[in-house]
Amino acid sequence: MEWTDEGIVLGVRRHGETSAIVELLTRSHGRHLGLVRGGAGSRMRPLLQPGNSVSAAWRARLDEHLGYYLLEGTRLRAATMFASPHAAYGITHLASLARLLPERDPHEDIYELLEGILNHFDDSGEAAVQLVRFELAMLTELGFGLDLSACASTGATGDLIYVSPKSGNAVSRTAGEPWRDKLLRLPPFLREDGGGGNGWTLDDLHDGFRLTGLFLLRNVLEPRGQGHSDARDGFIAAVTRPRAKAIMT
Repeated sequence: MEWTDEGIVLGVRRHGETSAIVELLTRSHGRHLGLVRGGAGSRMRPLLQPGNSVSAAWRARLDEHLGYYLLEGTRLRAATMFASPHAAYGITHLASLARLLPERDPHEDIYELLEGILNHFDDSGEAAVQLVRFELAMLTELGFGLDLSACASTGATGDLIYVSPKSGNAVSRTAGEPWRDKLLRLPPFLREDGGGGNGWTLDDLHDGFRLTGLFLLRNVLEPRGQGHSDARDGFIAAVTRPRAKAIMT
C-alpha cells in the first residue's frame, strides 16, 4: 500500500533511538500517522515542526499498518511562527482540534481552512478571527454545526445578533431582546446576513470564543472526558491582553 499527498505537521513523538512517529493532517487521507526513519535527528528537526507543510509519501505492507513516511518540506512556517506567542499557542490549539477528527478519514475542507489560517498567522487579530471560524467549522464537521442562517423564532435572515445556548440557532434582535441576558452574542464577523463587514472589536473576539467554546466543550470535549486545551486559553490571552492594554492607555 502506498500513496502521496500534501500534509501539515500536527505533532511528533520519538520512537526508538533515531526514528519518530509523525502525525499529519493530509488533504486526501485525513489525519494520518507514520514512522519517519531518522526523524529524531537534528537534520530532520526543522522539518518536523507543527505547522509546517510537507509533501508526504506513505508506504506500508497493509493499509492498517502504521507505515513509513518520506517527507519533503514545502512551506516551513514554524521557524517564524514559534517566535510569536500567539502563533505558538495557536498552532498547538489547532493541532488539538484537528486530533478530534477520526484518523484516516478525509476532511478536505478542514485541511483547506487550516492551511489558510497558517498562511496568514502573522496578524494576531485576524488569526483570532480565523481560529474562531475554524472552531465553528470543526463543530459542523463533527456533526454539531450551528445554524446561523436564520432566526430560530421568526425565520428572519436579517439583524441576527444572538445565538441560543440550547439549540445553537441564531436569534434576531427583536425576537431575542426579552431574553438577551440568557442568549450568546453573535459577533458580526460570524453573521451570515452580511452584517459583519470587515471589522471586529475586542468584544467581538471574546464573544466569538465564548460562543464556539461553549458548544465545543458541551458537545465534543466533555463527552470524551476532555476540556479546552491550555493552548486555547494561552492564545486568547496572547491576542486580547495587548489590545486591552492599548485601549486603556
